[in-house]
Amino acid sequence: MSKTAHAIKSRTKANDIFITPLELAKSHIDMIDYNDNDLWLDGCKNSGSYYNQYPTENKDYCEILEDKDFFDYQGNPDIICDNPPYSMLDMWFKKVIELNPRVYSCLIGVGNLTARRIEWFQQAGYGIKKLKMLKVFSWYGMSFIVVFEKGCDSIMEIDRKVWR
Repeated sequence: MSKTAHAIKSRTKANDIFITPLELAKSHIDMIDYNDNDLWLDGCKNSGSYYNQYPTENKDYCEILEDKDFFDYQGNPDIICDNPPYSMLDMWFKKVIELNPRVYSCLIGVGNLTARRIEWFQQAGYGIKKLKMLKVFSWYGMSFIVVFEKGCDSIMEIDRKVWR
C-alpha cells in the first residue's frame, strides 16, 4: 500500500477538503448539457473552482465554512455539479435526490460509485448520461466524473483522461 493510501486509510478524522483543480472543474462543467435559464448549485463551494466557472450568473452555492450547509438547502436547482465530501456520500446523495435536480454531476472516487448508490439514482428516475475516468496525481486513486440525468436510460458517453 502506498504512503498516501495508508495515510488516508489510517486517519482518525475525515478530511473532505480536496480542492478541485480549475482546469478539471471546467472540464467537468463542460460535460453537462444545460439550458440558459438553468439554476446551478455548488453544494460545497470552498474556493469556487466550480461555482466561479459555471456558465451562468443564475447560480447558488452552499459552503459549510460560511454557515451555508448543503443539508439545509431548500432551493430548486436544475443542475448540481460538485466534488462532494466523500466521508458523507450516502447522506449527500440522498439530499441531492431530495432536491430533485434535472442533472446531478459529481467527481467521485472509482470505488465510491457503488451499485447501491447508482440504484438510488435509478430509483429516483436518473440514468448515467456521461462517465469520464481520470487520474489526479495529487489525489488517491482513480476518479470518475459521472453525469446523472433525469429520464436517461444508459451511459451515452465514456471518456478517460489523466490530469497532472
